[in-house]
Amino acid sequence: MSAPAGLRPRITLLICGVVALCLLVGFLAVYRGTATTLQGRTDRGLRDDLADLQRSAHGPSAAQRAEQAQTYLARQPYRATTHVAFVVIPGRVPVTNEPELLVTTGRDADDTPAERRQETIDARAVLGAPAGFSRRVLPGVGPVRLLVAVQPTGEGQVRFGVAEPVEPVERAESTVSRAFLLAGALGMAAALLGGLLVASRVAAPLRRMARVAARVEAGDLGPRMGLSGRRDEVQVLAHAFDQMLDRLEAAFARQGAFIADASHELRTPLTIVRGQLEVLAMNDHPSAEEVRRVKDMVSVEIDRMSRLVEDLVVLSHAPDEGFLRLEHIDLPGFLTGICDGLRPTADRVLELTPVPPLVMEADPDRLAQSLRNLLRNAIVHTEPGGLVRLGVREHGDRIWFLVDDDGPGVPVADRARVFDRFARLDAARGRDRGGAGLGLSIVQAIAQAHGGEAWVARSPEGGARFVLDLPRTAAPEPAPARPAPSSPATA
Repeated sequence: MSAPAGLRPRITLLICGVVALCLLVGFLAVYRGTATTLQGRTDRGLRDDLADLQRSAHGPSAAQRAEQAQTYLARQPYRATTHVAFVVIPGRVPVTNEPELLVTTGRDADDTPAERRQETIDARAVLGAPAGFSRRVLPGVGPVRLLVAVQPTGEGQVRFGVAEPVEPVERAESTVSRAFLLAGALGMAAALLGGLLVASRVAAPLRRMARVAARVEAGDLGPRMGLSGRRDEVQVLAHAFDQMLDRLEAAFARQGAFIADASHELRTPLTIVRGQLEVLAMNDHPSAEEVRRVKDMVSVEIDRMSRLVEDLVVLSHAPDEGFLRLEHIDLPGFLTGICDGLRPTADRVLELTPVPPLVMEADPDRLAQSLRNLLRNAIVHTEPGGLVRLGVREHGDRIWFLVDDDGPGVPVADRARVFDRFARLDAARGRDRGGAGLGLSIVQAIAQAHGGEAWVARSPEGGARFVLDLPRTAAPEPAPARPAPSSPATA
């Protein structure tokens, strides 16, 4: 027989099994305790009656002991709640308070010969029982608990015995058994009902999780567990499951955005390359100058496509764990190296304000990439000989990198979307001067990977001020919402 396949029947059976085991242990403990208590009470009563019987028959001769025992037992008639007592004196008829039960002759004539023989055997077994406790069958009474004591005398051994029916004890034990059977049946019914309720409560979110997983497998990444009001392991599991789906949905979204962005942005350079090659192919004998022209144009577009793909890869991996490789950065030397590397090709006045002796934790390669993108953006949108300035400022436990220029600036209405992918605000910021429009998106992605953010305001120089706000110690998680800046620059 195979085990139940579902979680709910397994939990229910487990609960019922535990309850049944507890009931069994409880029944055995109570039954055994009840039997031991009743038997102990019976044994104490037998010992007391036997001691009284022995004290009553203490005469020096057998005749006197028999007479004393007869007198004592005459006052002890047999009833269902008292003991059967007897004294066996050598050479005399046994003395008992219930002679009809222990006589070995003159049995009831209504009994069959076989019944009379059996009663005689039982009576002799009682009268001749060994010293101590034993269980015997008393004719006309049934099973009894028997206690016998042997007292040696000059005329032989005198046997004293007392017996009590075991039927009251067995009846009490039977009552306990029936009570426990009834309680056990009710307990098992309650355990079954409770087990079903508990199993349903435990299994319901798991079944819901299975349904959500089935929808996810079918391609729908929208459903979530959404459990609330619980504070247990199931809630932890559901929360982890929802987080997994959030990451999975975000990964698919990034993949879809990557594909859409790549296809959108690669379409133009590919069209240019194909068009130039078709023009070249239409000429059976193109000149060397024409071939060089097409080759140079195709090389430019290929370089542009390569940079585009690299930027898209950076954006797609920015939310991933392991995107950053954190190190301690000495900012004065670090920022000096960035500016020195850009000055030969900048054709602008590239200034670096005095940098305080600060050390921060960040990814040096990603931080350098962000700052270069901001500086190149400022260079592209200023005239030759214009001003581009890089500065750094402490702001509590955060560090602000400020890139100012004297260009046209960013209109207030466009500042919220300037960090969007492929954002081009006007013709002055088009492809011919600024590339694919991913530089500022990369800056924001790197900032958020560090637990910071980037924004733009008006520069004191009249152009734009881009602020890269990073924590001194990297906290790779999204930064909290920031109110509008008041100190970096005025609007």
